[in-house]
Order: sequence, then C-alpha cells, then structure tokens
Amino acid sequence: MTRGGWRTSSFSGSSGQDCVEVQLRLDLASIRDSKNADGPRLAVGFTSWSAFVASVKPR
Repeated sequence: MTRGGWRTSSFSGSSGQDCVEVQLRLDLASIRDSKNADGPRLAVGFTSWSAFVASVKPR
C-alpha cells in the first residue's frame, strides 16, 4: 500500500457522492468523507487497516 496523501478508491466512480478517502502513514490510516474534507476523521492502526483491506478486497 502506498503511503502519503489522501486517496479515493478506484471503485468510487466519478460522481464523488458516496466516497471516503484514506491517508496512510507509517503506523496509522486516517479515513474521511470526501465531501467534507475538513470534517471529522477516523484513525486506525496500519495493521488493522491492512487486515480490513485484505478482508474486503476482491480475490
């Protein structure tokens, strides 16, 4: 997984209506609503984020 700036899923489509963005850091993943970039954010440990992605990613 690439770390750095905010990213939107390629599955979000072009409308941007129901999207979340994620920012990956060394030990943390931050998640926010793309429609409210200055709003609240959810932070989870990078290990937990990786496990979540692995569980929902198509195989």
